[in-house]
Amino acid sequence: MDRSPSHRPPRAAVVGGGIGGLTAAVALHRGGWDVTVLERAEALAPVGAGIGLAPNAQRALDVIGLGDRVRELAAWQGDGGLRDPAGRWLHRTSSAATARRFGGPLVLLHRATLVGILTGGLPAGAVRTGAPAALADAGDARRPAVVTTPDGDVEADLVVAADGIGSAVRRVLFPGHPGPRYSGFTTWRVVVPTPSRPFTPHETWGRGALWGTQPLKDGRVYAYAAAVTPAGGHAPDDERAELLRRFGDWHEPVPEVIATAGPGDVLRHDVHHMAEPLPAYHRGRVALLGDAAHAMQPTLGQGGNQAIEDAIVLAHHAGRGDDVVGRLPAYTGDRLPRTMGIVRQATRTGRMAMLSGAGAVAARNALIRGVSRLGPGIVLRGFDGIADWRPPGRTYAAGAERTTAPR
Repeated sequence: MDRSPSHRPPRAAVVGGGIGGLTAAVALHRGGWDVTVLERAEALAPVGAGIGLAPNAQRALDVIGLGDRVRELAAWQGDGGLRDPAGRWLHRTSSAATARRFGGPLVLLHRATLVGILTGGLPAGAVRTGAPAALADAGDARRPAVVTTPDGDVEADLVVAADGIGSAVRRVLFPGHPGPRYSGFTTWRVVVPTPSRPFTPHETWGRGALWGTQPLKDGRVYAYAAAVTPAGGHAPDDERAELLRRFGDWHEPVPEVIATAGPGDVLRHDVHHMAEPLPAYHRGRVALLGDAAHAMQPTLGQGGNQAIEDAIVLAHHAGRGDDVVGRLPAYTGDRLPRTMGIVRQATRTGRMAMLSGAGAVAARNALIRGVSRLGPGIVLRGFDGIADWRPPGRTYAAGAERTTAPR
């Protein structure tokens, strides 16, 4: 696409103002792009509660100067691990062991906090809310991509499709693809004040159900739950009451956390994942990222992390906007194998976490206890190749700049 004689900066339209879309917008803006984020909602008030950022996502954010802002919000100190509903420990680990192995802490923060950090890296007016967008033309080497909005068409050298698990852009690019499928369980999430009694951060696995309680830097607690249930279900009264029915007799602080939540505070969402990979994460001048490309189960806590990785790698390959069509295959080549590998690993973990037969659960718990006796590093090995990922380009991770490549 010819930008002479005005030599204007390349233009990017980001469809979706979630974590991945905003990260891509900041990365492209820092790379000299003129960026517009088109968000359907009337305000950037993210639906959700907490998000965990592992060292891989923190290093990705280093590329755009925001990694340390996130690290400052690390609240988990000391021990943590995996329990059963009676409170018995299946596996113990610590924040220090995680940091030693992967080069940084695990940071839990509210999604609204992360959205605020990211939007602070964008110029005024870059984010347009109340702006539903549809892909009209994916473009090619000779013509721009075109996105339609209620305020008129937007032409772009690059369209970033960050429009989530039900991505309309994905359906336009790959109409024959079946899209994500139901994973067999639903999730609940809530942020509440800290319980009256101290607790150790934990995830608890039961029969066809799990619960997690994690501290936030601001003094609140992020809690999440999951259970095997038919798709599309809802509580007959309210979702807090549903949590009490399912988890009210589990170990503390689970009952207190549920009791602290208001009836309307609990979010419920069915879980879907991309069982069949897309042919590519790009077509023409359009690139897919995050859930639009590779929706995954939350069992590894990597959904948002991988969207952030996508955004940084996409901006790296997009460069200064020359030959976008020729550059996007490298983005697919970097991201599709990695993210689909994590999708499959998260699915395997989900199967283990959601076992419901008494015998299978007893065998699972015995296996976890046995492996844990070999040391916390054994279980942490499951995140090798995930949490130790490093982005392309120069970062300041671990206090020193270095040039690295994605892996």
